[in-house]
Amino acid sequence: MNFNSPDGVLLVDKAPGMTSHDVVAIVRRSLNTKKVGHCGTLDPLATGLLIIVLGRGTKIQDLLMAEDKEYAGTMVLGTTTDSQDADGKIVETRPVPDLAREQIDKAFAKFHGDFYQMPPMVSAIKKDGVPLYKLARQGKTIEREPRFVHVYAHEIKDVRLPEIDFRVVCSKGFYVRTYAFDIGNELGCGAHLKSLRRTKSGKFTLEHSVTVDEIKTLDPREIESRILSLPTVSRMRGA
Repeated sequence: MNFNSPDGVLLVDKAPGMTSHDVVAIVRRSLNTKKVGHCGTLDPLATGLLIIVLGRGTKIQDLLMAEDKEYAGTMVLGTTTDSQDADGKIVETRPVPDLAREQIDKAFAKFHGDFYQMPPMVSAIKKDGVPLYKLARQGKTIEREPRFVHVYAHEIKDVRLPEIDFRVVCSKGFYVRTYAFDIGNELGCGAHLKSLRRTKSGKFTLEHSVTVDEIKTLDPREIESRILSLPTVSRMRGA
């Protein structure tokens, strides 16, 4: 089906086990349009809000990527992996002490406000044009530059040792799996990220999102009707 190339933003609830590029490819096929991009990569393990930009919407991609994000996640104490999440290979297992809630609160509080975060080797950051994750697959470890990041808010939702459910509101370029890894180290037993869901990006939430299954199965005109126009996006952002 051919129709005019759409302009705007499509909010997608990404399914687990797929890359952000997979979602872009599915949208391209469904809407039969080439000019499609995404804002803020979600790892295959992660689900939730992925902002897809279409047509002239690609011109505001950087603007949308720069906005703060909110996540809900679960970390598992006692086990570290090479990717810092459940998709990686286990590197080390340590016993989890009988932690008091005050100790957990204190560890989370250390990673609040401004601080530096060391990006993981398994990441899309490039060194001499090569993504770090490709070098990591070759068993290489490259010196990385720490990134200045900011946590605006955090909440410990539930503690069921060795698991901790949490919510975090953070700046762009923030690695939630590194956040879990660092908190695990602070608690003396290590940790990795078990699950992650992006619930918000800037002013956008999952409320008006479409699922990947809907993109695959619904009539393309129905998907087109869910695209937020550029004036709508501008109003939502308060621009």
